[in-house]
Amino acid sequence: MAVVAVFELPGMTQDMYQQITNKLSDGRGAKSPSDWPVAGLLSHTTATTPDGLLIVDVWESEQALQQFGQIVAPLHQEVGAPTPTPKIYPVFNLVTA
Repeated sequence: MAVVAVFELPGMTQDMYQQITNKLSDGRGAKSPSDWPVAGLLSHTTATTPDGLLIVDVWESEQALQQFGQIVAPLHQEVGAPTPTPKIYPVFNLVTA
């Protein structure tokens, strides 16, 4: 079952985000789901907030999200970004272009 993962990351900057996505994608910046190191990403959106970043992902399964988390969490530590702890919700409707 697909899941939505909502990451609220106070203190995280756009520069930290770009460093992480470059590390995930061998410098390509992770512009496509195929750039992610784990299969199963359906959508990824990042927005700035008054105190950091908000990231909303949709994954094919919670297992795929957990696999990604094992890869991305150490990268957050490496660049000094907050530890990602998502709120996870089951998807009941997903509309894509």
